[in-house]
Amino acid sequence: MYKNLVTRCACALAVASFSLPFSLHAQVPAGAPLKAAFVYVAPLTPAGWVRQHEQGRLAVQAALGSRVETRFVENVPEGADAERVIRDLAKQGHRIIFTPSFGYMEPTLKVAREFPDVKFESITGYKTAPNVATANARYYEGRYLAGVAA
Repeated sequence: MYKNLVTRCACALAVASFSLPFSLHAQVPAGAPLKAAFVYVAPLTPAGWVRQHEQGRLAVQAALGSRVETRFVENVPEGADAERVIRDLAKQGHRIIFTPSFGYMEPTLKVAREFPDVKFESITGYKTAPNVATANARYYEGRYLAGVAA
């Protein structure tokens, strides 16, 4: 999952940095890094779902260096608080925002309508919009093996 997540994050950042509308490029100073944000549903711990996304964020930062500026907000409950945090990140100039929790899907879509020039990546969500893409893990692989073992 880690390899797939890092690849997906890096690809999304690359696409976002090259496909932004011309008017948006005019708002970002030349040579300024692409600002990317991650919203985590739980505290950052040594293992688990949030840790995997944090490793993806760190890998993207290492791979793209000064071309990207990443940050994260941890322990954000699903619902109204998530919507507030996502909106604040968009207002702060983040050009791509990763929301890796199924419960962030609706708040992400709502904020995405208000910020059409910002790209959003909804992890485990299934609804899309012109500026909202989705991604998911390959759960079926492990489930298949569990079925074989049973």
